[in-house]
Amino acid sequence: MKSALFTGAAVALGLILASTGSAQASSTPQPTAQARQHGIDKAGDAYMGWTQNTTTSSSSAAAPADMGITATVEGIDVSSHQGNVDWAYWWGQGKRFAYVKATEGTSYKNPYFAQQYNGSYNVGMIRGAYHFALPNSSSGATQANYFASSGGGWSRDGKTLPGALDIEYNPYGATCYGLSASAMVSWIRDFLNTYKSRTGRDAVIYTNYDWWSRCTGNTTAFNSTNPLWVARYSSTVGTLPGGWPFYTFWQFTSSPIDQSHFNGAYDRLQALANG
Repeated sequence: MKSALFTGAAVALGLILASTGSAQASSTPQPTAQARQHGIDKAGDAYMGWTQNTTTSSSSAAAPADMGITATVEGIDVSSHQGNVDWAYWWGQGKRFAYVKATEGTSYKNPYFAQQYNGSYNVGMIRGAYHFALPNSSSGATQANYFASSGGGWSRDGKTLPGALDIEYNPYGATCYGLSASAMVSWIRDFLNTYKSRTGRDAVIYTNYDWWSRCTGNTTAFNSTNPLWVARYSSTVGTLPGGWPFYTFWQFTSSPIDQSHFNGAYDRLQALANG
């Protein structure tokens, strides 16, 4: 009798564990077909501007001229897709700042973060970290805390930029992550407020006009506090989202690597780093 009871209990436990495993597996976001076409093969692979990023981009490797500004500083952003980066090479190409992906959601940390974040710093660049947001997986505060504790912090050393919130197209499902515009704005506010409480800095917002308009209702809630990093792969920056009067960074190409320029002279980039 004990043997039969034990066997029945073991079977029941096995079913429970199998069910739990299935639930955990199904909760892991799976890339869409479009995301897979852009190199996002599993959760954690997302990167800035992934819908436009392509090795066959026709965009020029040189920064397009913007008649509205008189000085720029050139930089790049990287993620695990770049692996160990040859920072001396990019310094030689005139890049003077870098943003490095640190985290995604609350379960992913870039395995190359140390080499990329410290390497850019050691070669002389002003560097910062970014977080790829998954607003449908946990609260903004939860993700901001995860980011700040996993490489997204800030120090007034003159070479560390405030963290950036990468908020854009969902590589794992619905474009707006299943959130209404008002819910998305609340999520972003929760992230930004928490990040500032942790670091003392207003995070940079990386986005593009189309996504911001569709998923936040083109809210103007953050244009007086948070620097804008706009993504637009074109010869001109175009209409800015959210009523921002100017951009701080403009990501203009992914060829041969994600490239951006800072809207100002080098001393203004240093000022942004110093807070």
